[in-house]
This record gives sequence, structure tokens and C-alpha cells, in this order.
Amino acid sequence: MRLGVLILPETSWPDNARRWRTVEDLGYDSAWTYDHLWWRSLSDGAWFSSVPVLSAAAAVTRRMAIGVMVASPNLRHPVVMAKDAISINDIAGGRFVLGVGAGSSGAGDALVVDRVPLSAKERADRFAEFVALTDQLLHAPVSSHSGRFYAVDSAHMLPRYPPPLAVAASGQRGMALVARYANAWITMGPTDFSRDYRPDECLAIVTAQTEALRRACDRAGRAMTDLDRIFVTTGWAGDPLRSASDCLALAERYAKAGITHLVVHWPRESGVYAGDPAVLHDIAATALPAVHEL
Repeated sequence: MRLGVLILPETSWPDNARRWRTVEDLGYDSAWTYDHLWWRSLSDGAWFSSVPVLSAAAAVTRRMAIGVMVASPNLRHPVVMAKDAISINDIAGGRFVLGVGAGSSGAGDALVVDRVPLSAKERADRFAEFVALTDQLLHAPVSSHSGRFYAVDSAHMLPRYPPPLAVAASGQRGMALVARYANAWITMGPTDFSRDYRPDECLAIVTAQTEALRRACDRAGRAMTDLDRIFVTTGWAGDPLRSASDCLALAERYAKAGITHLVVHWPRESGVYAGDPAVLHDIAATALPAVHEL
């Protein structure tokens, strides 16, 4: 199993750059950032755009994978996102991962593109077109497309430096997109944000999702082992930032559920994902080698 850290884009670059370099220096396998205009309970604070942040992160790191978690049609057009992804991947020397998701009505940017929030079915329809077109743009030097949501006329994508595509999905349609197009699958477990979940409930949901992914891959004639399977931890999974031993125990549980890449959040001073950043040093020193053996 690999272990990554998600760094919220809420601090100015001098401090944020230190965080990205620290994650790499400690030996973590990846670092990520969210892609929104603003985000849920942190809507009144600073929040920087993911593309310039990741471009800068690509320039100050050398080894670990870096990625966006996740870009969505709520905010991004596939042509611009694909061009940005290719450019960041060039700066990163091939270490960038383009994470994409359908978006939600409560993420903070649902009305950027649309006058009214789309229904779940409409978001799924748009996302299917978004993923297929993004994949085409990443792999063809010139693309044209005419669909329900997007029209593209001779979009040139040169030089060709396509990053791997990671697709966030939980339902049957999304899993089919993962099986057909993705290099990696992303989940946060439960998708109903109107209620809380116990850690055992979260684990059961991820286990069921992994099995659903396996079935989707079987239908597509693809081995699920071809895919990196990424779980982004939330409070529903437990608290991997309480201690290095808690992080290792959580990694062990999710490795058995079929996860190959665990992502924890950089600890914040207060509020969501609160904790002591020193725990990342403890995890790297005492738990990370064992996580890599899972």
C-alpha cells in the first residue's frame, strides 16, 4: 500500500510550499489538493486555485506523485482541464495524476457553470461525457467532439504528455467509467453527507464498493489489479491522525478491503481534520515502512 497526504489549498504559497516539500522529504508516496472555488465549512477562509498550486508544487518537489482530488464539470471544462493537466505533468516530469469526479450540489461550486444545480442523473450524464472527452483529449493530438454537454472543434493537445486519469466513483455507471477509462479509482466511502457513519460502516461501504469495481472490471474484460485504488480518509473512517499506530491500523483494515493507496489530510489547527502536524513525522518514521508492506 502507498500513503499520501492531502494538503488543503488554504494557506499562502510560502507556507504551502513548505508543506509539500515536508510531505516529500518525509517519504510519503503522494500529495494532493482539492479543487473547488470554496469548500463547505471553510467557505469564509482563504482558498486558492488548484491548478497554479499544483504547478508550483510540481516545481518544488522531485519524487512523489502529485494530484488534484478531484476536478469536476461543476467548475472545469474538459479542454482547459486536459491542457492544464498536460502542462502540470510536464513541469512534474510525469508525476501528476488527474483526479476527476462528478461534482455535487453542496461542494461550493455547483452554480459556477449551471444556473440551477443539476440532478444526480444529470450530473452522472455530464460526467460520463466529461470523462470520455477528457480521455480523448489526453491521448489524441487533435480532438473534435459534439455531445449533449460539450462541443469541441479541433482542440490541439501538443506536446502529448498525458497524465494518468483517476476517476472518483461509487455507483454502477461511475464504476463502468473507471473500468473503461481510468488508471486509478478514488473513493471517500459513504456518499450520503446528510448523516454520520461509524468506522465499521465506512469500512463495509468501501469493501462493497471495491467488489462493485471488481465486477465492473470483469464486465469490461479488465483486471482490477491494473488500477490503483485510492481511499481518501474522512472522520467516518476513524482518525488516522491520532497516532502512527492508529494510522497503521486503519491502513491494515483498508488494505484487506482492497485499497492500494491511502490518503490522509495534513492536520489543521482546528475544525475539520484538526490535529498536530508532528503526527505526520511519527507516521513516516514508525508506520510508513509497515504500510508499504501491506
